[in-house]
Amino acid sequence: MLISEFFEKQEIFITGGSGFIGKGLIEKILRSCPNVAAIYVLMRPKKGKSIDERLCHILKSKLFDRLRDEQPENFQKVHAIAGDCSELGLGISEADLKRLQNVNIIYHSAASVRFDDDLRDAILMNTRGTYELIKIAETIKNLKVFMHVSTTYCYPNRHVVEEKIYPSYADWRTTIKLAETYDMESLNILNLKYSDFQPNTYTFTKSLSEQIIAEYKDRLPVVIFRPSIVVSSIEEPVPGWVDNFNGPIGMLVACGIGIFRTSCAEPNIISDFVPVDVVVRAMLIATYRKATEESDQENNELEVINCAASKICPITTGEVIEIGKRVIKETPFEKTLWVPDGSITRCPVWNFIRFATLQVLVAILVDFALRFTNTKPFLLKLQRRIYAATTALHLFVTTQWDFKNDNFYSLNACVSDIEVDKFGFLQFKDLDYDQFFRQGIRGARVFLLNEPATCSQGALTRMKIYKVLHFLIKLIGSVLILRWVGRLLYEKLYATLM
Repeated sequence: MLISEFFEKQEIFITGGSGFIGKGLIEKILRSCPNVAAIYVLMRPKKGKSIDERLCHILKSKLFDRLRDEQPENFQKVHAIAGDCSELGLGISEADLKRLQNVNIIYHSAASVRFDDDLRDAILMNTRGTYELIKIAETIKNLKVFMHVSTTYCYPNRHVVEEKIYPSYADWRTTIKLAETYDMESLNILNLKYSDFQPNTYTFTKSLSEQIIAEYKDRLPVVIFRPSIVVSSIEEPVPGWVDNFNGPIGMLVACGIGIFRTSCAEPNIISDFVPVDVVVRAMLIATYRKATEESDQENNELEVINCAASKICPITTGEVIEIGKRVIKETPFEKTLWVPDGSITRCPVWNFIRFATLQVLVAILVDFALRFTNTKPFLLKLQRRIYAATTALHLFVTTQWDFKNDNFYSLNACVSDIEVDKFGFLQFKDLDYDQFFRQGIRGARVFLLNEPATCSQGALTRMKIYKVLHFLIKLIGSVLILRWVGRLLYEKLYATLM
């Protein structure tokens, strides 16, 4: 049976359908598995928009342009289900629960990915939300696969992460009870000690979610799927598609605009990035394999898949930055404020000095100037967000992990020759990173900054001017420093001779 044939007449329920992976998954299923019966997407009202308005907004986005051209009739198969993963029962009504009774596949990708979330909020969303969905899954009679989307970083204290479950940092039932009993402030006080000093609430609560899935492995057809850092697409639905500033693309955009000029990191560590279309393809293959394999009741091991690509095509953090700076100088953003420059340093003190002078001081001066043009200041506020983000990510840009992923590699063997182009992913192993990040930056231009796909002549001209001014400022600064040093040496020599 082909993968596309397996998905025929299947009903699918997706949580996190408005997220990066969720959107890519919906688009891929509708386009590559056109005979799917229905896709239900859990959504909650947000910013004054109803769930149907939010779903309509997502489906009208540029991501679905290819589907709109090739199979527009498939949009009718996507339905919004009102709910919220942070609520009991996911906040799903009885009527909607009945609509879900014929679901065959569940993809649980909803999670708060903010590293600075309060512990209580993260527990209710990431951990209890998983348990509430498990309880719903137990009522569904024809469920073939329950795929829990986790992360390779949910055990950050282990530098070698195998495709298996590790001992828990805490008891998930007790943790949920604590979140339901105590207020936010009390739990935040207990956070570090209770979570065994995990770097953030995201990794801690996601590891607890895995414990829940492991406990139900004998009752439900569960799979744990762990992507590493998900980045822009290689190929589908278009090269370079991205919908958020997380990960290296956000770092390159900030660098390209000229507001991010220093980072305290280890430039030589291998960064584990996996393109979103590889993630989605692997999820669909893993679903197919789980549903069609013959189950062994005596040896019902929990399948864990580390979706990590550093062994296929490794690249260091320093190389990413250098490629990004070179590409953006050649094709600058319309919103670029200065020359993309700066670098990574291992020294926290030197990083702080550069951050204070090259980013914060410049932001203060620019915001001060903006007040005279009746423009709302924004740069200093943006620098606060950059500082918070780089602080939260410090462990992840200074540590290298070894993600064992034989289960991930083996997925490609399940794809027949007929469907390799549609579902295979190992053909991307010889990835040209220069071209990949060039496409990623182009995608950021189109999908994040709402700019034309190609830079204008005006942007190129401004970049030339910025380069000249940048060179002159560095030259003048160097001359002033040399003069100051020379003066000090002269005074010291004069005092010694006298």
